[in-house]
Amino acid sequence: MTMLESRTQAIPEVVAARAEQARKVYGEGETQVVALDSVDVSFFAGEFTAIMGPSGSGKSTLMHSLAGLDRLTSGRVVIGDVDLSQLSERDLTLLRRTKIGFVFQAFNLIPTLTAEENITLPIDLGRAAPDMAWIDEVVRAVGLSDRLGHKPNELSGGQQQRVAVARALASRPQVVFADEPTGNLDSTTGAAILDFMRNAVRQYHQTIVMVTHDPVAASYADRVLFLADGQIRSELRDPNTDSILAALRSPAQTASNDSGRN
Repeated sequence: MTMLESRTQAIPEVVAARAEQARKVYGEGETQVVALDSVDVSFFAGEFTAIMGPSGSGKSTLMHSLAGLDRLTSGRVVIGDVDLSQLSERDLTLLRRTKIGFVFQAFNLIPTLTAEENITLPIDLGRAAPDMAWIDEVVRAVGLSDRLGHKPNELSGGQQQRVAVARALASRPQVVFADEPTGNLDSTTGAAILDFMRNAVRQYHQTIVMVTHDPVAASYADRVLFLADGQIRSELRDPNTDSILAALRSPAQTASNDSGRN
């Protein structure tokens, strides 16, 4: 079965995360920048969504707001049935630790901890008992069983990112947010990471939202959202690289590319 053939045919109906009239403004007066302009969007359970757009389109701001890393100027973000705007900073930190997983371009591993300690870190910080059967399954799936005692500087870039992906899945989060997860990897290693993320959606019904500039990486997703000037301009389901490139060349995306925003 090919990667594209393994996609779920029916559109999921359970909403794992959503933004309602999400607006984010930076600065004031002449220096004001509207990063998100009244965005309404839902992300479905067991689905892999890629977010694309030129620099300044609002894609990273949208992901950071959805993940509770940045608070909206107005509107709201809901993870499951929890409205993030109603949470204190303490409760928001707890939600990020238990309900949300993160995968970053720069891996963000703790250099003094082993791979195993990095994987279980969010669970350990929450003083919860890890589900070792689940963690063992994730570790086997990412091919790290013989590297658990190694520290990050003893691992290749691809192995470090595998640790980061395993850490994101270790607590069985409601949503995993991935910010350019293959940006620092060669194409072969990047494809292996994307294959695993895709399998996590199919095999474990994980929900993944990924920001990327790379049409090849986005082609692993079930759908692609295209942002321009703080708004979602279009959506593509069952994408491939050619259809993504065509969407990126559309008038709305071209106009945003020519606007000079960062």
